[in-house]
Amino acid sequence: MQPAYSVIFLTTATGAGYGMLTLLGILRAMGTLPDDRAFGLFALALAMVLISAGLLASMAHLGRPERAWRALSQWRSSWLSREGVLAIIGYGPAALFAFAWLVLQQNDGLWPLAGLTVAVLSILTVYATSMIYRSLAAIPRWDQPLVAPVYLILALATGAIWLNAILAPFVPGHAVIQAICFAALALAWVLKIAYWRAIDSNVGTSTTASATGLESLGAVRPLDPPHVQDNYLLKEMGFAIARKHAHKLRRLTHLLAFLVPLVLIIIQAGTSGPIAVFAAALAAISVSFGVVLERWLFFAEAQHKVMLYYGADRI
Repeated sequence: MQPAYSVIFLTTATGAGYGMLTLLGILRAMGTLPDDRAFGLFALALAMVLISAGLLASMAHLGRPERAWRALSQWRSSWLSREGVLAIIGYGPAALFAFAWLVLQQNDGLWPLAGLTVAVLSILTVYATSMIYRSLAAIPRWDQPLVAPVYLILALATGAIWLNAILAPFVPGHAVIQAICFAALALAWVLKIAYWRAIDSNVGTSTTASATGLESLGAVRPLDPPHVQDNYLLKEMGFAIARKHAHKLRRLTHLLAFLVPLVLIIIQAGTSGPIAVFAAALAAISVSFGVVLERWLFFAEAQHKVMLYYGADRI
């Protein structure tokens, strides 16, 4: 599939933003975050900017962006509609959460419920995003059980690492958030490796014969391609990346998205002062570039079954 940069930005930015909101809501309710208004303002602002920028960028992928609101009408059957509805609903509890923290400076009574509601809606929104791709049976590399878990844990990991970078100047050596960063990132690495192994081992069950319903006649091949010139299907669904290039980019993803941030979190935990703050910030930058690369590969390595009509042997 042709990687759409607006969708890559959507999934990476909103993932990090919703991951941050999830942790802010839960950790604030637990009382493990500082009451400092400056920290709360910076953390909430960054999370909401990432989410809002990602959602707005997604409209750049539409042919008629002014009609984007219509995508919300099919929430009973469409994961895309559910994602949009959940994203919009989430702004209400997020505003209450910010009001309680930044204006009232309250974290008792029923106010923690606002943060916990934000956390639940954030998780559901990321899940809906993942299911947009997981539900597409015509693209076998997306129709995998690990797609949703990878999306969810990567959102939590990137959100945790960005929250850690913001928290470092306010609370040096925050053991809880550092432990979350390490555990979430390590789990995300394991799941991503498992996902890549799963798609590499899947040789494909669909052929031109099965796609045309002519399996009983033996081997089937098209005499001529359906089109003699480039078209939308070939440009968008016929995009392919060479295996050797894909493996090079996977190794770079291992480095930027997982190994470097993990090492930097360990360095941060073992140091203090400017070095610890710098290590936390560098980890956030590294994981961001790494997840963008991971998401680009997620699209580039996918193949649509329609390409069976254009010469693909098996998908």
